[in-house]
Amino acid sequence: MENQKEQQEANEIKFIRTTSAFDCGGRCPIKFHVKNGKIIRVEGDDLADEENQLRTCLKCRALRKEIYHPERLKYPLKRVGLKGEGKFKRISWDEALVEIAEKLKYTKEKYGNEAIFLPMGGGYIGAYHHPILAMIRLFTHFGGFSTHHGNVSSEGAVWATMTQYASPFVGHSREDMLNSKLIILWGWNPARMNSGTDALYYLIKAHEKGAKVISINPKYSDTDVVVADKWIPIVPGTDVTMMVAMANVMIKENLHDQLFLDKYTVGFEKFKEYVMGEEDDVEKTPEWAEKICNVLAETIRELAREYATTKPAALMDCQGPARSAMGGQYNRAAMTLSAMTGNVGRKGGAACGGLMGIPIAHMFFGPFILPPSRNPVEENHPDRISVRGSVNLKHRLRTRVHTNKMFDQILEGKEGGYPYDIKFGWFCGNNFLNQLGNTNHNAEALKKLEYMVSVEKFMTPTARYADIVLPTTSMAERSDLTRPWPSGPYFGYMNKAIELVGECKHDITIAEELAVRLGIEDFKHYDETRQLKRFWRGTKDIKEHVTDYDKYKEDGIWRVKLDEPYVAFKKQIEDPENNPFKTPSGKIEIFSQRVADINDPNLPPIPKYLSTWEDRFDSLIEKYPLQMLSPHPKNRVHSELYHVEWLKEVDHHRCWINSIDAEPRDIKTGDLIYVYNDRGILSIEAWVTERIIPGVIVIHEGAWYTPDEEGIDRGGCPNTLTKNAYAPDGACCLKTCLVQVSKDKPEVK
Repeated sequence: MENQKEQQEANEIKFIRTTSAFDCGGRCPIKFHVKNGKIIRVEGDDLADEENQLRTCLKCRALRKEIYHPERLKYPLKRVGLKGEGKFKRISWDEALVEIAEKLKYTKEKYGNEAIFLPMGGGYIGAYHHPILAMIRLFTHFGGFSTHHGNVSSEGAVWATMTQYASPFVGHSREDMLNSKLIILWGWNPARMNSGTDALYYLIKAHEKGAKVISINPKYSDTDVVVADKWIPIVPGTDVTMMVAMANVMIKENLHDQLFLDKYTVGFEKFKEYVMGEEDDVEKTPEWAEKICNVLAETIRELAREYATTKPAALMDCQGPARSAMGGQYNRAAMTLSAMTGNVGRKGGAACGGLMGIPIAHMFFGPFILPPSRNPVEENHPDRISVRGSVNLKHRLRTRVHTNKMFDQILEGKEGGYPYDIKFGWFCGNNFLNQLGNTNHNAEALKKLEYMVSVEKFMTPTARYADIVLPTTSMAERSDLTRPWPSGPYFGYMNKAIELVGECKHDITIAEELAVRLGIEDFKHYDETRQLKRFWRGTKDIKEHVTDYDKYKEDGIWRVKLDEPYVAFKKQIEDPENNPFKTPSGKIEIFSQRVADINDPNLPPIPKYLSTWEDRFDSLIEKYPLQMLSPHPKNRVHSELYHVEWLKEVDHHRCWINSIDAEPRDIKTGDLIYVYNDRGILSIEAWVTERIIPGVIVIHEGAWYTPDEEGIDRGGCPNTLTKNAYAPDGACCLKTCLVQVSKDKPEVK
């Protein structure tokens, strides 16, 4: 009878409420159906009414196909072939950890702790099980490590918002779009870039309510198909020309809000001198802009007038165009337009700045589990000084290389002018070989590493170059706290739904077991249940809003009820005397003295249009006449979920190309084509469409780099072609890239 009862209980379906923890703009609520210890179905949020429901995306609905994918890693592997060849053999955890510990001790003794490199960023986003937090704690106890600086997604936008506002929290809660009469989507496509789980819903509701939606984008996006009343195509990298030309119209026709500018900003007169041509004898008229950005002068005038006279209006500028050699100039120009129209700090308006985050349910973790001391490698380095001073959000160190130069440091080391000679690499929570610029070049760097560990769920392009690959757990196998970005406001609770698959281990468990092999006696072991409750008790933002921990855990989510939509800088605008901006002037800094003091002509103190390398005006256009964009896919989170067949069926990985560019090359939809430049060659299927402007192609990021024996990437990874460079403000330049396309295979160098 007892066995029968146990069997009956096992056959019952259990419902586990949790959230996702992907590195995307949402933390989707998830309801797992679990039977016999296995997830059999995935549902979304069913605990709220239509208005408050957080709609689970297609990626999360297909999550069980990733968890139980036949190619998922289930036990430790040791490389037996050449680096990158993908040949591994199964070994035990003890063998793997003993070997890794020996290599770490050897590296420390021979080269010093600075030779141990820990790349950070991307991947899993959670409070307790975040792999980077676990390894920071371990390597700090071991004597330190080297790392890098620069956020791949946001560096340009962060620099811009910290320069102009001294705050990255520039967003409104999503329901505030219902107060807008005009919404301008400038390079923003929430149907693919999930800028908040409820972003697209409220955008659609605002449109239904009567808000006019205008989209400015080189491609006619999925969002545009649904809501855009007007699409204004623009040449990539030239957005600032159109923005400053709009400013020119507003100034000439006295449409700008001078009272707002006088009261809340500094430096507008200097910007005006640039716009009106007093600075350089070139007036930034719509006709001037048209020659550069290909938007008709009359269209620019119409939009400037409409934006300036429609109250309130929200210019939503996002981050995509700032991931380019143009960098944060795009966001700074958008913020300036918002100030000129008096839409900062106002309901239905927008502060711009790209980041869209609000400071409610926007948690940052670390102090509860990080070591008491800082990284000894950086603390003891003689060049431990700030690179950009107070202009940047974070404390940048000369002891760190920029993210897009980490592979250069591995290749060139101190002889190349970099801080350290890197010998040992620990890659977890990222797939940087695939996701950073110039993949072929980066692969050569990984070949040079003396030793490399990759902690992964799948044999990613990065993992293929590792000496040891360790299998880690999925979101369904962990309990954790999660936070949304950018909008919220809600807190997520990730409840463990199933036992660990195969021999997989949590990253924090790997760190604990490796600490034993390294002889670190004071490495603290934490209890997951107690630690998560400690987070709740000790994190002010959670404790302030989440009043019932057990209910929070049971539901997997805690919604923060606001009396009214959150509006960025509302206090600063309503009461500037008592709530000044945190900039040196206490105001919005259209002109920044801090930037002027840097004295870099490529980093102007006011927002300006600057032509860049590999834009449409680079002489290289003669050889490589097409600009390539690599926006977010809707069926992957960057390179995660790549293997899920359901998701591949939703959106085939293809190269978007306009018929004007396709016809002379005899390219038709479905043809296998080659896209190439001096950095590499990839092959991909073509899609001939009028949804992308002539002179531009689109290959969505995240497809896996898969070079054949000739070095041609058969996976269609666009970073095979992008440059490993960054803008003067730190932005990764993955959206600035010139290429050629052909049906015939180009000569392989």
